[in-house]
Amino acid sequence: MNIVFMGTPEFALPTLKALHHSSHSIQAVITQADKPKGRGQKIFVSPVKQYALDSNLPILQPKTVNDTTFIESIKKNRPDIIVVVAFGQILNENFLKIPRQFCINLHSSLLPKYRGAAPIHRAILNGDIKSGVTTMIMDKGMDTGDILLMQETPINQTDNAQTLHDTLSEMGGTLVLETIKRLEENTLLPVPQDHNQATYATKLKKEEGLICWELSAATLLNQVRGLTPWPGTYTLLNKKRLRIIKVQVEKGTINDRPGKVARVSDIGIEVGTGQGRLVINELQPEGKKSMSAKSFLAGNKIKQGTLFDLTPNQS
Repeated sequence: MNIVFMGTPEFALPTLKALHHSSHSIQAVITQADKPKGRGQKIFVSPVKQYALDSNLPILQPKTVNDTTFIESIKKNRPDIIVVVAFGQILNENFLKIPRQFCINLHSSLLPKYRGAAPIHRAILNGDIKSGVTTMIMDKGMDTGDILLMQETPINQTDNAQTLHDTLSEMGGTLVLETIKRLEENTLLPVPQDHNQATYATKLKKEEGLICWELSAATLLNQVRGLTPWPGTYTLLNKKRLRIIKVQVEKGTINDRPGKVARVSDIGIEVGTGQGRLVINELQPEGKKSMSAKSFLAGNKIKQGTLFDLTPNQS
């Protein structure tokens, strides 16, 4: 098949690589425009663009893909399908009509659950035990199109947003190839989504990273896992921010108090919560690198009874 690929971040790479190494022909790679990033505001090239450059694939970076002139330029080559993976712009109906068949989207959830911007993070934050990837026919709605194929995977207790992201991105590349194969064989029947079962994964905000010690230890564990590596979780101690990297859950006692250190050991800092104890195994002080709790305790006076700030207003 003649394919136009659309994608921008790391998540899209396995699918682009799978298509590139297949028998299909990639007519063009469409990715977001280069943007300044970081303190130095250096121009950042997306992972998809870098791979396309290294592989001598034709690259297109329109300011908006819905521009009439751009749509007409893509129409001239009449791709059979357009594959979209985490591209970063909403496609209008005129764009969706470009390919001979349709635009296929790879979404990192088991649709109709977790439509929207942050399905991987929300699944972990909510304590889900499984996730997956879905290929669907794109329509004018947000992740509302007919489902083509779906594959699920367990979410392990050791998973965080990064590890689940990596797992799903690799699964996605395989699923997209299988979807195209089944379409060529005419053995794939699109299935409409049950919109009554739809849930939405809203975009993450940095403020969601603040630890609220009144919540249960299990909920806080999911918060740390779901927001690692970005935006990250943090607490406040003596008006300074401590980023929480790795934690585990232990049973508490009736004497525990939310935000109060119940025990200190080489393994970690055990802190009372609304239910159970959260053991901080790895953390990152302001302006420093990530370190084990043992290393942190060697240079900081934290002992049983130390109280972490419960809200930003106490900082």
